[in-house]
Amino acid sequence: MTLRLFDTETRTLREFTPLVPGKASVYLCGATVQGEPHIGHVRSGVAFDVLRRWLAANGFDVAFIRNVTDIDDKILNKAAEHGRPWWEWAATHERAFDRAYETLGVLPPSGEPRATGHITQMVRMMERLIERGHAYASEGNVYFDVLSYPAYGQLSGHKLDDVHQGESAGLGKKDPRDFTLWKAAKPGEPSWPSPWGPGRPGWHLECSAMAEFYLGPEFDIHCGGMDLVFPHHENEIAQSRAAGDGFARYWLHNGWVTMGGEKMSKSLGNVLSIPNVLERVGVRAVELRYYLGSVSYRSMIEYSDQALTEAAAGYQRLEAFVLRVAERAGEVPVGTWTPGFADALDDDLGVPQALAEIHGVVTVGNKALDAGDISGARMLAGQVRAMLGILGVDPLDERWAAPADNSAAIGALDVLIGAELQRRQQARADKDWATADAVRDRLAAAGVEVTDTPQGAEWSLSKEKK
Repeated sequence: MTLRLFDTETRTLREFTPLVPGKASVYLCGATVQGEPHIGHVRSGVAFDVLRRWLAANGFDVAFIRNVTDIDDKILNKAAEHGRPWWEWAATHERAFDRAYETLGVLPPSGEPRATGHITQMVRMMERLIERGHAYASEGNVYFDVLSYPAYGQLSGHKLDDVHQGESAGLGKKDPRDFTLWKAAKPGEPSWPSPWGPGRPGWHLECSAMAEFYLGPEFDIHCGGMDLVFPHHENEIAQSRAAGDGFARYWLHNGWVTMGGEKMSKSLGNVLSIPNVLERVGVRAVELRYYLGSVSYRSMIEYSDQALTEAAAGYQRLEAFVLRVAERAGEVPVGTWTPGFADALDDDLGVPQALAEIHGVVTVGNKALDAGDISGARMLAGQVRAMLGILGVDPLDERWAAPADNSAAIGALDVLIGAELQRRQQARADKDWATADAVRDRLAAAGVEVTDTPQGAEWSLSKEKK
């Protein structure tokens, strides 16, 4: 395995060399549990689930930590608006995120620490920062002294003069660019004891303290959305390295899910929850996962119902081949991925190229199946299972597998429609347009949508017929 990853800090494609041979330590910034998750929230979970699966498939012992921010201004404000205790509000939406990850087949993390469970570790880190001259206490608050850390801006490329933390000025701040590590208690807000008085942690501090506690002072990979590069991850690097930790050796950031060119967010009102998307668009959870994971993790996804439906049709073609083989050959054991697939994923998790490889194998497999080469088709279907399994969408995985009677129906349907498409193709070659149009109209009436591509005609079921 020669895995190359695009490292945000160095802005280069770097070969992955683990800190400890045979082990991989990964930290993913998880949810701030202020409300129901939408598909933009879970994209990082899907994207870096592929990274985790690929590392594990190549023999790495993966420690994967995904935190939960369960205390935050947004959580307190939302809970107050709805007249609910803050802890109940956070717990309710933490469970909603768990359901979203589970629905999309994201593997559970090795550990899922909550911010409120690690106040002791945060206090100890602040004490180290104060001792080293990188933080100071003022009026019950603790701030990080940005000017004390010359490398500030190394991750994001921000110039110090342009820095704005996006937080209030704060009582006793020496410089408005300093960021909050500890917030002094306010009336009616939850608080914990500390050497500087009761209060609660700042957002940035929690990830540094929890990553150190679970993965050590230095670890391999830190992941998160590109919106976290500044200020969140910039501040994590500053406080961790100022405290004496090597911290993350590679930084990976996924692109947003957008609508109308804007980042999907609650404030824009373009939220799409997982249950709503599945019900309204009429796709299955596996198809939604396939859609969210089908592009490069670093690319933006401009969401549309049509794009999701087209992705679902693409997945169904892969699924139909595997199910056809399973129907004819019986058991289809998981095989091994192709060298082309490995090359694609080793190149910064190149999922689009990996999917092209899978579609190519399916094309060959369908020809083998049509020619009666059951053994060859079975071997190719095993390869497809292996590759789709790395992407988390193996059709025969018990999480996604269709009932046995449905697999037979899908296989039979594929054979019948394939024959009709061959008739149409021959009619077009003979310039018998009336017959070609009649075949297409007959399929459309049965709920089969036909799309002509450079590789030939492809079919999918219309939403009304699924």
